[in-house]
Amino acid sequence: MTGGSDTAAGIAPVRHAINFDALTAYISTNVPDIKCPIDVKQFTHGQSNPTYVLTDAANERYVLRKKPPGQLLSKTAHAVEREYKVLRAIQDTPVPVPKVYCLCEDESIVGTPFYIMQFLKGRIFTNPRLPDLSAEEQCLCWRAAIQTLARLHAVDAKSVGLSSYGKFGGFYTRQIKTLSTISAAQGAVKDEDSGKAVGPIPYFEECMKWFAENMPKDRAGITHGDFKMDNLVFHPTEPRVIGILDWELSTIGHPLSDLANLCQPFSLPKSDGAVSGFKGDPEVEGSGVPTLDEVLGWYHEMAGWDPRPEWAYGEAFAHIRLAVISQGIAARFARKQASSPNAQRSASMFPRLGRLAWETIQRKEGEKREKSKL
Repeated sequence: MTGGSDTAAGIAPVRHAINFDALTAYISTNVPDIKCPIDVKQFTHGQSNPTYVLTDAANERYVLRKKPPGQLLSKTAHAVEREYKVLRAIQDTPVPVPKVYCLCEDESIVGTPFYIMQFLKGRIFTNPRLPDLSAEEQCLCWRAAIQTLARLHAVDAKSVGLSSYGKFGGFYTRQIKTLSTISAAQGAVKDEDSGKAVGPIPYFEECMKWFAENMPKDRAGITHGDFKMDNLVFHPTEPRVIGILDWELSTIGHPLSDLANLCQPFSLPKSDGAVSGFKGDPEVEGSGVPTLDEVLGWYHEMAGWDPRPEWAYGEAFAHIRLAVISQGIAARFARKQASSPNAQRSASMFPRLGRLAWETIQRKEGEKREKSKL
């Protein structure tokens, strides 16, 4: 949801066709804010749920997000219904989110369930290093991202009607079980052309065993599930967040998971075409990008608890979780269901992410052994 030209905003002609006449009829009846006729285009970014831009007769823009077509591998992924529910619930809190207008679960309209929300005119930074900003702005935008996350984690889920949105405790235990089931199904998917299976994530079983035996202190609250820089919309000119996007993985969870997801670039290597991070990037040093310790310190200050003692767990789990997501993209690519033109590149990430998760765990275990010798 950026300003400027459609090309700059990542908006292009529709790739996943929808029933234009049925959608127009639905909007005319159910969403009076949108003035028909409408023009429909599609965002080029986003791997999971096809996302469209609707421009109405008054030249106002809106966003439609739907489930992808075809049989889905996971019942929990692509949950646009959950996105709508959480966005609607936190509309009037300090958490910046786009306004939502409707949820349609009638698959006869565009083939799968969808919802329509506000189009936010702002900036989306696809590179967490924020290379186009001044050093001062880089720092301020990172601080704004942390502030926004802390505000989300401060919301009382029960007070906004989300008491049944998830279980209040045992988040990582459930994640281990869920990711194990999903990864096994994804790894077994065979390419429609070559017949070759997607394959397992390296060191997956070893990582899951360690996670189960080294649980962090249990905490619970609303978690976004994929909180990262390119899921934030910043004000067109100011270093502040005006919206959080892509809520399909949101739940009642452990706040460490969101924080680790946002800070993942600090432990990933410099971009090689598949993964992109700050390690080994000389342009990060001397820039306005804060250090990981500074970022975690800000969160401690704003959220009221210090994540650093449990950071290795959060970091390693973020890597294995992203590996599962990447493996899922590989599975959808194999079944010709991937929604992004960059899906093949993203799908190649999961083997190295599995190895990186295991390396993080091994490093933590090495530190523990050194401390025990003192």
